[in-house]
Amino acid sequence: MPMLWLALALGVVEGLTEFLPVSSTGHLILVSHLFGFEGRRAEAFEIFIQLGAILSVAWEYRSRLIRVAVGLPRSPAARGFVLNLAVGFLPAAVLGLAVHGAISEHLFGPVTVAAALLAGAIAILVVEALPLRARTRSVEDVGWKQALAVGVAQCFSLWPGFSRSAATILGGLVGGMDRRTATEFSFFLALPTMFAATLYDLFKNREFLEPGDAGWLALSFAVSFLVAWASIRWLLRFVSTHDLRPFAWYRLALGILVLLVMRGR
Repeated sequence: MPMLWLALALGVVEGLTEFLPVSSTGHLILVSHLFGFEGRRAEAFEIFIQLGAILSVAWEYRSRLIRVAVGLPRSPAARGFVLNLAVGFLPAAVLGLAVHGAISEHLFGPVTVAAALLAGAIAILVVEALPLRARTRSVEDVGWKQALAVGVAQCFSLWPGFSRSAATILGGLVGGMDRRTATEFSFFLALPTMFAATLYDLFKNREFLEPGDAGWLALSFAVSFLVAWASIRWLLRFVSTHDLRPFAWYRLALGILVLLVMRGR
């Protein structure tokens, strides 16, 4: 497949799936496998274009983030917001450092991704069936215990295909947030989590990129940024009037399809 179309495809897939509860990493692995773009170079490529999607969150919420940064020296609310992100970030960061090598070696494949898609779908259906009561309706009102619950839930996303977005939104719902608040907190938590994970992985895999990849990386980066920005806005509108079950049914269908295809090979 020509690199132009591969770069465009990966950028679109990353942008569409990074913040939806369907797993961007899982979809990138599946698409790369489908087009025969695999190995350490493919991993480095996929890691880099995630930055484009993550930056779309910073752009969408730039005014709020600037207010937080400016208010840190004197605003308890700004310091509380940053503290909550730190609390939510730490569990997956610590566990990820401990098991990163094992994950890269054993879980980056179509079958393990399909299993994670199915597991995440079941988790969504289970949580949606619970009689949950939302008591927090703003990111500013999230407590540190709720942030910790989201952080612990985020650990499930270390399994490629489970979905960081799904894990953190579900953690927020179980922790007492309403859907929009859980979704927005998931977006904000993506900033430290994905920046740290992406830069760490990119540094480790930089040697596998080829000199001619810079242009294709820039193209995928730009496409993932624009598509993710649109995806963020759409998801916020969607969760205002819908639950997450449609994503669960999609995950079940895709996971089963991948297992059937791999079994037939």
